[in-house]
Amino acid sequence: MILVTGGTGMLGAHLLFHLMQSGEKVRATYRSKHSLKNVKKVFDYYTEDVNALYSKIDWVLADITDVPALELAFKGIEKVYHIAALVSFDEADYKKMQAINIGGTANIVNLSIAYSVKKLCFVSSIASISKSTGKAFIDETDEFNLETNNYGYALTKHGAEMEVWRGAQEGLDVIVLNPGIILGSGFWHENSGALFSSIYKGSPFYTEGITGFVGIDDVVRVLMKGMNSDIKNERFILVSENLSFKNVLFLIADFFEKKRPKIKVNRFIAEIGWVAFWVKAKLTGKKSAFTKHTAKTINNHSYYANEKVKNTFDFEFEKIQSSVKRICNDYIFEG
Repeated sequence: MILVTGGTGMLGAHLLFHLMQSGEKVRATYRSKHSLKNVKKVFDYYTEDVNALYSKIDWVLADITDVPALELAFKGIEKVYHIAALVSFDEADYKKMQAINIGGTANIVNLSIAYSVKKLCFVSSIASISKSTGKAFIDETDEFNLETNNYGYALTKHGAEMEVWRGAQEGLDVIVLNPGIILGSGFWHENSGALFSSIYKGSPFYTEGITGFVGIDDVVRVLMKGMNSDIKNERFILVSENLSFKNVLFLIADFFEKKRPKIKVNRFIAEIGWVAFWVKAKLTGKKSAFTKHTAKTINNHSYYANEKVKNTFDFEFEKIQSSVKRICNDYIFEG
């Protein structure tokens, strides 16, 4: 049986559909019944027979920081997809991210060893990879740099990877995937989903920062290929294309038949913006979607290589234009 942590998140929900469609026996963790509806919503993008597939999932109430609950989830498990994580760029969430991203991953690794799991597939991030001096493209050989990646999310994803590599040293077969910004359907107010909802609602802002983007179906495909292969103790960057946020936002606007954003957010405007959002957050008690870290990085230019995963798995990525078109159609379908 397969265990999926973070099954009610965007990537976890899409992975669950493909696993169930392929006939796998799957157990997935969840933290609240309310979050389970997200999985059904994602399944609905793929099939009309949602309940037939969803009902076959063995759901276990378990937080990855709760070892006793996790022990119940690990009984009879042969393979583990560890996706659960806290994604935040708010400095106030650093300790929470340490507990979940690092401590929770340590628990998953320890239990995988204790229960003789055959393979652990861990989803990390390009945030845990730093650019080396003199190289045009960042690749899997580049090490994490504490001086240039000293914000909470990157630190905790790097710490989580270190726990996974510790597991490899103790005899656990592992594979680590480092996706770029994952574009996918179903979570329109979180992470990359906010790009689609904001453009649909008429946001006029864009930046010219460049980073790696990848469609969620490609991430799922590589996850399953990696798990079902003999490849072990390797890491792979998952990036379809290196694009500017401007290009991606313009694509979204065009498919929605909305006006393209016209206001460029340069570094100066970004600095003013995060302060304004910080003040608003203090007054309203709601977390800001635009943080100091975001302001510093949205105009950075980072280019990622994808040759290793393409050559290892004979894999071709879907073009981002195609991924964006499908996601826009899902957004409209959901209404």
